[in-house]
Amino acid sequence: MKKINLRELYPLYYKKDYYIEVSDEVAAQLEQADREEHAYKERTRAHKAYYSLDLGDGIENDILFVQASPTELYERKTTYEELYAAISKLPEKQAKRVYARYFLDISVRKISKIEGVSTTAVKNSLQSGLEKISKILKNF
Repeated sequence: MKKINLRELYPLYYKKDYYIEVSDEVAAQLEQADREEHAYKERTRAHKAYYSLDLGDGIENDILFVQASPTELYERKTTYEELYAAISKLPEKQAKRVYARYFLDISVRKISKIEGVSTTAVKNSLQSGLEKISKILKNF
């Protein structure tokens, strides 16, 4: 068991010394957290990174994740529905290849290896499938 001073850990809440006994594991965790915080402050000082745009008000999050308007969400949804409808009109094998290549981002070589066919056959199938999808989407 080890004694720690809560005033050192929480100076805003404890104005006077307040000692408690904690287990060795808890004391080790507190010391580790203190070392990590000190290392962070040293890195901040060394790199002169005294400021951040993220003040807890979410400004960085808002910049990174732009909220789409309801109109944009609706357009995106209808576009995806049209695209999936066009893909579903393709022959089954061709639809699977298009989906694997462009939605799952599987390489042509890997698709050909999985199916046991040449890469040329997969490339030709994908090209033909994209042309068919283009024709179908023009009719929408």
